[in-house]
Formats: sequence, C-alpha cells, structure tokens
Amino acid sequence: MQIEESKLDNPVWHSLNEIHQNCSLEYDGGKFYRPEYCPFGGFSNIEYSAKGTEAYSNLIDNFYVVGEMPLFGGGLILYKNLVCNQMLLEAPIDIEINEQIVELITEQQKDALFDLVNLVQPGYFKNRTSDLGKYFGLYKNDELVAVTGERMKMTGFTEVSAVVTHPNHTRRGYAKQLVKHTTDQIFSENKTPYLHVAESNTGAIRLYEKLGFTTRRKISFWNLKLKMSK
Repeated sequence: MQIEESKLDNPVWHSLNEIHQNCSLEYDGGKFYRPEYCPFGGFSNIEYSAKGTEAYSNLIDNFYVVGEMPLFGGGLILYKNLVCNQMLLEAPIDIEINEQIVELITEQQKDALFDLVNLVQPGYFKNRTSDLGKYFGLYKNDELVAVTGERMKMTGFTEVSAVVTHPNHTRRGYAKQLVKHTTDQIFSENKTPYLHVAESNTGAIRLYEKLGFTTRRKISFWNLKLKMSK
C-alpha cells in the first residue's frame, strides 16, 4: 500500500500515465492534461521540465505544475505557489443522505456545472473537465445549487474535486452529502478517495476532517503564466 500511495506525490503524472492517458500531452518526460480538460502538468524528472513548460505554454498561458517546483524559461513567470493539503479518506463517511442527488450527464447539466464551478472557483474547471469522471449535483427549484465530482484518476485512487455550493445555498449540508455520495461511488470501485484543499482554507479542512479525511502531506501547485498574460 505504501508503494502505491507514493504515486500521490506526483498525481498528475500518474493519472495521465494510467486512467487518463487519452487526455495527455507529453513533453520530455512531462505529462500535461490537454487544455480543454484541465490546466495541470507533472514530471517524472523535474530536471527536464523547462522544455515541457515552454511547450505547454504555447497552448495555454496560465497553468499549474503539481509536485516539485518546475524549471521554466524566460517567457514564463512563477505567479504563485498554491500549497494544498492532500487528504485521504480511508473509510466510508457515516452520515445520512436525505437530498436527491443526480449524476450530471446531459449537455444542459454539464453547462450548469461549468457555470456554477466557475462562479465559485474560477480558473480550474474547463470545457471538458466534466469528462474526466462522474459529477453529481443537487437541484432546488430547477436550479443547480451544489456539485461535487471526480477529477484526477489513477489506478487505486480517485480525486474528489469541485466541491462547490452556490453562495445563496450554503450552510445547508449539501456539500457533506455530495462528498459522501461521490466517495461512496469511488469506494464501490475499490479505490481510495483523495482531494486537495488550499492550506489557507481552514474551514474546508475542518469539514473534511469531520467527514473522516486525514492530511497525507502538503503539496504545491506551481502556477506559471506567460509574462504577457494578465
């Protein structure tokens, strides 16, 4: 288990080397999600990352390398280091689901998912992010008000992502129930759920800890931008 769990130290590279191979672009030992899926990359050997980051920047001017700090050329700047808690869930969440949760599969549902996530957490969710895994939502009066789903996926592990509630519908327990539903789906595939949450987001970390998640490690999301981009 410890050997397999070490793959989580480089989650993008392993996801693109395994479950998400068809979403991958490869440059000199680096693997990046195609920009329409996700603005993330990872490297098997960070010493060879300069060419890869430069090549990827020709496709997208704002992206993240997850794990070790990458090398990059003069056309790019390191905009920020987003440090996250990488958290694991070892057992199913013991809460009751009393809301109707639906899988978001139609184009209309996916459009509403895209709009809601980018309202609350802009910049990460792209046109085809919803194709990386299953996404689930909760509706009130025909409005999508809360969502959660799966993003990076590798053998043995699936990332829980887009834990988002519309600002007008918070503090009603929707996120807890959606995370419970999503992680139950992951456990049913004999895989372990994990997630990433900014270390500064102490409220979310407390919520995940109450649900049974534990912090495995800190991990950096290195945000690179083209110098000319705003």
